Amino acid sequence: MHSTALPLLDLSGRVALVTGGASGIGRATAQALAAQGARVIVADINESGGWETADSIGTAAGFVHLDVTDETAWCRALDYVISTESRLDILANVAGIGLGGDFEDLALADWNRLMAVNATGPFLGCKHAIRAIAGSGRPGAIINVGSIAAERAAPDLVAYCASKGALRMLSKSVALHCAHKGYPIRCNAIHPTYVDSEMLDPIADLYGSRDSMIAAMSKLVPLGRLAKPADIAAAVVFLASDAAGMITGTELFVDGGQTAGMPPAHFG
Repeated sequence: MHSTALPLLDLSGRVALVTGGASGIGRATAQALAAQGARVIVADINESGGWETADSIGTAAGFVHLDVTDETAWCRALDYVISTESRLDILANVAGIGLGGDFEDLALADWNRLMAVNATGPFLGCKHAIRAIAGSGRPGAIINVGSIAAERAAPDLVAYCASKGALRMLSKSVALHCAHKGYPIRCNAIHPTYVDSEMLDPIADLYGSRDSMIAAMSKLVPLGRLAKPADIAAAVVFLASDAAGMITGTELFVDGGQTAGMPPAHFG
């Protein structure tokens, strides 16, 4: 009788680089990958937060300073990973920023900054990580963390939606590029709903308090709650593992059903 057991999520012996690892989804992702046996290099522009994440993991983690908008910084970071760990197997592009407001008042500098972090950063990461992973001669995985804003537009998040839409197509195109080149490297995107993390803090005052904000946003999610950073991290672990060995160029919506259809209020 043939075994029907699924491949394990064991990442022992693999090396992962996680951007935006100083807090929120990035920190949870670094911790989750390490919990499955990976050696994790935390990358962030926030050195104190990055080291806190690495220290919370222990000897299985390290830290490298990285401004994801700077190509030279990417080259230095990946050189560091290869020199200290001998290879790279997993890249999790988690770093991102948010920006809302009236589109007609959007400053070009703000548009450029948001695009630089949310779209150019992952582009640079994919470009250079492909070479680093391919150089190891082993299968690898790239996971880009996007947003449901890549699927559903919002009038007060024009630049943010555009940046995540770019990330969505970047992920698909990189997956096809790797397949075309014969590289055993998979690339996928995760699109979360609202995540209860530090990224929401700047808009809490619009709701009167953080608790009021969480309550209001939770009503928009069919499962009745916001995602936790650990929810997104679990999806990253899955896509990085052998359990997802036949999955590339696709999207995983971790959104509590938010993009599945219209809210009940639509029907009166």
